Amino acid sequence: MLSLAALAYAALSSAVIPALPTIRNDLHASETGITWLLTGFLLSASVGTAIIGKLGDMYGKQRLLVWTLLVLTAGTVLGGLSGSLPVLIAARIIQGIGGGIFPLAFSIIRDEFPADRVPGSIGLMSATLGVGGGFGLVAGGLIDEHLSWQWLFWIPLPAMVVAAACTWRWIPESRVRSAGRLNWAAAALMTTGMSCVLIAIAQATVWGWTGPPTVALLVFGLAVCGVWIGVELHSRNPLIDMTMMRIRGVWTANLAAFLVGAGLYAWFLLLPQFAQLPKSTGFGYGASVVAAGLYLLPCAVGMSVLGSVAGRVERRFSSRRALVAGAAVSAAACGWLTITSRHPYDMLLSSALLGVGIGLAFAALGNLIVQAVPAYQTGAATGMNTVLRTLGGALGGQLSATFIVASTVRGLPALSGFTRTFAMAAVFLVCCAVAGLLIPARRLAVTTLQPAAAPD
Repeated sequence: MLSLAALAYAALSSAVIPALPTIRNDLHASETGITWLLTGFLLSASVGTAIIGKLGDMYGKQRLLVWTLLVLTAGTVLGGLSGSLPVLIAARIIQGIGGGIFPLAFSIIRDEFPADRVPGSIGLMSATLGVGGGFGLVAGGLIDEHLSWQWLFWIPLPAMVVAAACTWRWIPESRVRSAGRLNWAAAALMTTGMSCVLIAIAQATVWGWTGPPTVALLVFGLAVCGVWIGVELHSRNPLIDMTMMRIRGVWTANLAAFLVGAGLYAWFLLLPQFAQLPKSTGFGYGASVVAAGLYLLPCAVGMSVLGSVAGRVERRFSSRRALVAGAAVSAAACGWLTITSRHPYDMLLSSALLGVGIGLAFAALGNLIVQAVPAYQTGAATGMNTVLRTLGGALGGQLSATFIVASTVRGLPALSGFTRTFAMAAVFLVCCAVAGLLIPARRLAVTTLQPAAAPD
């Protein structure tokens, strides 16, 4: 049930990307306006993931998961019924709240599963975020080509309804809770600061990286985030425990998550665009929207396979080594395209290598965070790790867009823009491997902190 819910959410996050031109034409939207279908989703996912993870720790993971799935369902229904851009943007913002599925799922797995099954299950859930994103791109292209864009919302809707009903019926409520209440001041500061930073990054290609709106919003957002951290440090009831965030096993895994997100999404978003460019460019493959999405298939398969064997990898090699190896293999995949990308086989080889690498890295990150914190902080810790991965993805995606725009000649991107992006992704992933080496080599003991158990 957890995998079904996570797959539906992850697919929804990317399925609209191939259909953006169709939606723009149908709703008579501007290029700037249509990007808010992605930006709005990103904003609510980032803020909602952290807050819902914390709420799950406090009030019960199963309860919060049911409500999160119901909110995701409501947003999906609204998206299918949308007839204007503002309503569709609102639907996407509501859908983004579904990002809370991941920290809640990690917490449920840790609380309910036998200890020997936890690493593999968390690894599979972590890989689902990437697998679902790739599946969404392929499915979105098929739906856009053969059906109307409204079916992007109606087709996954039954999976959400089933997941919500089965979660309510069969997933038990955990007795592991954290004490306290929600710190609304900290939540407001975090929401404001992170939203400003994300909007500045998302609009950088429109406003320019050095444009006054970008700089002003980025500076203001970072300042608010600084105030938020200060409030958390001095609060007796923090939203996000900054003492936890200073644990070496936590901050190093968060740094690695940010870097792997930046490297992955820079590659992920460009590959279909590269494949669709006409052969007259001298390097494009002239693929259709659907065929371009299929280049992501080896990546999705690799993620699924490596995520499913994460438990065995963790027991034999440790999650730390898996993260370092995964980041190194992923860097090699991006480096290969920096050197040569003339033949479709180059893209397929890179996709396969990246699937192996990211599958290892994603699975390892989830397990490293879980190993570094006590059970009653699992939701908050994994939520922030997911948020930082998303922030890295936003930065990597916008940097890649900047490179492509800067290299455009006569309306078509030049090869140099793609080459720079692949090189940038490789650098991010090499830095991720280095960050992985900073993670403690053994599991941190967390027995000194006992969870507060609350009866049902």
